[in-house]
Amino acid sequence: MARRIAAGAAYGGGGIGLVGAAAMGLLLAEVRLARRQVGNGTTPHVPHAEGRYGHVYAAAGDPPLRLTMLGDSTAAGQGVHRAAQTPGALLASGLAAVAERPVEFRNVALPGATSDDLDRQVALTLADPERVPDICVIMIGANDVTHRMPATRSVRHLSSAVRRLRTAGAEVVVGTCPDLGTIEPVQQPLRWLARRASRQLAAAQTIGAVEQGGRTVSLGDLLGPEFEANPRELFGPDHYHPSAEGYATAAMAILPTVCAALSLWPADEDRPDVSRREGFLPVARAAAEAASEAGTEVAAAMPTGPTGPWALLKRRRRRRVRATEPSPTSPSEV
Repeated sequence: MARRIAAGAAYGGGGIGLVGAAAMGLLLAEVRLARRQVGNGTTPHVPHAEGRYGHVYAAAGDPPLRLTMLGDSTAAGQGVHRAAQTPGALLASGLAAVAERPVEFRNVALPGATSDDLDRQVALTLADPERVPDICVIMIGANDVTHRMPATRSVRHLSSAVRRLRTAGAEVVVGTCPDLGTIEPVQQPLRWLARRASRQLAAAQTIGAVEQGGRTVSLGDLLGPEFEANPRELFGPDHYHPSAEGYATAAMAILPTVCAALSLWPADEDRPDVSRREGFLPVARAAAEAASEAGTEVAAAMPTGPTGPWALLKRRRRRRVRATEPSPTSPSEV
């Protein structure tokens, strides 16, 4: 299914349904019920986390790295109250510590965005040719599922965004669609349908992003066993967006891939480790495996093989990141 979705996106195919038409009536009824419950107790405020991180490394003389977040409310950090708790701030802090260089962080993500908003976000990101980011992190997909955006259209917009950013010279890491089947107010059979749709989209996003030169990290199971076992700790007050601990879990999974994309990891870390079930696979198979396991990275390996492009599947060790606030010399939350 993921291969069909990605192929349809690449070649202009029609919409490929993520769930059967017979289930749509029940699905819509369950969605209306879930929407009435999701969001209670939340605040629309998103902490302003843009600014410079790792200012203690400024004396090294190297120019700051530039990190930009694109995507939806999860990329923006909705659901927490402090800038340091957002995924962008956590990634900027962690990247600064690994690189021992300051990091200029910018966030163009929009709460509620679907993948068709990436065109606008990429335009903002690349508006100044002299300030192209070194690395862009995209987290998108949940709203595509809940708004029933055709998967081919969703993947087409994501692939275009990755291609434009890579052409401009930025490295790109995509946190694929989370598993919506773990959200507390969602009941069966919507839970099963949401999980199936989320994983299919995540796998298709992986194929589309990797074929355009990006890397992906599966976020699905991060909202799976860990979130399901600790919903009060890992979900925020609205029972939909992650809490501070939830965002930290996601940032720990993404940070190693961000560092690898910027060649900040030791070279031997990029070699597949058979003991962790890593290796080279056809991109569609790697995408399917990544969609079912949290924190799994997929990166392009060979442009062609016996069954098409091949990818490297990695299960990198997570690195805990320490949250810091933006430097007072840059915009920060009050």
